[in-house]
Amino acid sequence: MENEIKNRINSSQLVTFDLEELYTPGERILFDIKNLLFQELILREKDFRDFMKDHEWAKYQNKVVAITCSADAIVPTWAYMLLASALQPHVQMLVFGSLQDLEARLFEEALNKIEWTKFSNAKVVVKGCSKVEVPVSAYVEVTNRLRPVAHSIMYGEACSTVPVFKRKSA
Repeated sequence: MENEIKNRINSSQLVTFDLEELYTPGERILFDIKNLLFQELILREKDFRDFMKDHEWAKYQNKVVAITCSADAIVPTWAYMLLASALQPHVQMLVFGSLQDLEARLFEEALNKIEWTKFSNAKVVVKGCSKVEVPVSAYVEVTNRLRPVAHSIMYGEACSTVPVFKRKSA
């Protein structure tokens, strides 16, 4: 059959790296200390410690939490440490920062578990579109990890890629 249509993408040696597969499911919570400040300016130690004693920490069980303060206030470091100490036994992950910082950390943790040598001399396409929001930092880190081992790195879909890196022939 000389007119047979062949799917060259399926027969190519491209390896697809899909960051969406590394997404950590679960509820994300932003714990904002602003709500615990007096007039959104000052942290009163006695009030804060009363809150810490009375708060229902179990409601954070298996959740991922970012601790922050969105008010323009000086919050003593020990306050964040007390929160971390109370939350840590319950949460799946805890970070200081925004929900975006939390998401970046979740992807970083997932990327740390990958055996990158399996991409030795591979032609890798880092998938661009996904149903979940993947932080740009994850794409940067994937490039960091792949560049020393992969033959080439592309971004997009197998049918339409943007070249990112190609190892020079020796």
